Amino acid sequence: MSAYVPPKTFRRATQDLASALRARELWGQLAWQDIKQRYRRSTIGPLWISIGMGVTALALGVVNAALFGSNISTLLPSITTGLILWNFINGCIVEGSETFIDNEGLIKQLPAPVTVYAFRTVWRQTLYFAHNMVVYVVVILVFLGSVDHPYHLVNAENAITHPGLGWSIFLAIPAFALIVLNGTWVVLLFGVTATRFRDIPPVISSFITMLFYATPIMWSMDQVLAAGKASSGVGAFAVDILKLNPVYHFVEIIRSPLVGQQQSWTHWVVVGGVTIVGWALALVVLRNYRSRVAYWV
Repeated sequence: MSAYVPPKTFRRATQDLASALRARELWGQLAWQDIKQRYRRSTIGPLWISIGMGVTALALGVVNAALFGSNISTLLPSITTGLILWNFINGCIVEGSETFIDNEGLIKQLPAPVTVYAFRTVWRQTLYFAHNMVVYVVVILVFLGSVDHPYHLVNAENAITHPGLGWSIFLAIPAFALIVLNGTWVVLLFGVTATRFRDIPPVISSFITMLFYATPIMWSMDQVLAAGKASSGVGAFAVDILKLNPVYHFVEIIRSPLVGQQQSWTHWVVVGGVTIVGWALALVVLRNYRSRVAYWV
């Protein structure tokens, strides 16, 4: 006979996570069903995910190159990869905050760990990410000759020299694993909190656009630094302020190796620190409020 374990303990919280991991067929099928349902009766189905991403990346790349005089052959791979990563991060934050609310029916009827629904959301975003990576492969193949050797992202004096594609591309694998880990705690933390306080999802939706423009997706830190050097010399200060945005570091740890850009180990330190703090908060919330989710939805 197993010993009694009080409900509000970290052991119960970790058991909930372990049980959800063992139920991977459940959340895997649910996530895939979400995608099939979204593109039901569509001729090409989920390929619309890749097409939409490709059109958006091309449009932003052309406009950005025309406005700032950048070389589109080096700028487009950077913008494309940034958009793909942003879609994953944005999905975990926005859809994650409504994870348990959207799964109200299943939570009340299906005897499963609550973290199953968090894994469902993260896995769905991972599938979107995989579809969008098709666009990355196409862009890299088209512009490989521009990024397989040292290059400048902006046409300016003293511009940062990026090393170009190399063996460092394999750093994208552990980088994406870290992003998935962080996406999971974000969904758990925001999802449980938003289930109790229903004003949180609209607040997140209001601020997510501001976060997008504060993150180097459509633009790059190289452009900010080059513009500062060309004018009043405040570019370095502006870059330091923009680096306070943690999403910037999450984007850079995977984008830099994928497009052969210079990378600082500061990104890994920041992401590692956020991972530890985020999971600590998520476990506390999971320990205290896991059992109340079914009553809040």
